[in-house]
Amino acid sequence: MGIQEIQGKDYSIQYDRESVTVFFQGELSLGGPAEYAPIAELLDEVANAEPPTLTLNLKNLKFVNSSGISMLSKFVISVRKKKNIQLLVLGSNDVLWQQKSLKNLEKLLPTLKLELA
Repeated sequence: MGIQEIQGKDYSIQYDRESVTVFFQGELSLGGPAEYAPIAELLDEVANAEPPTLTLNLKNLKFVNSSGISMLSKFVISVRKKKNIQLLVLGSNDVLWQQKSLKNLEKLLPTLKLELA
């Protein structure tokens, strides 16, 4: 089966190998880098395969704390070093934090494609 999953009390993260998409759902309010490590490792594992396109679907991620934003930012910076990956980030205009914070990811990776719907 082509899906890997990390689940917590208030969130789930699923990686669909077929579409090379990581789906985030729920609320990510973990306590710092150590608690975010399994998610960061999953993202790094996907990026290390250097797929032509990698999608982060954040549409159903209702909340993320500053440690989560930091983890996402570090991941985007790591993708910048891999010249062959097109990173696509899907977000929702209905989720306030996404409107503000996801635009900052574009500053970290100018080739990032951000789609807010």
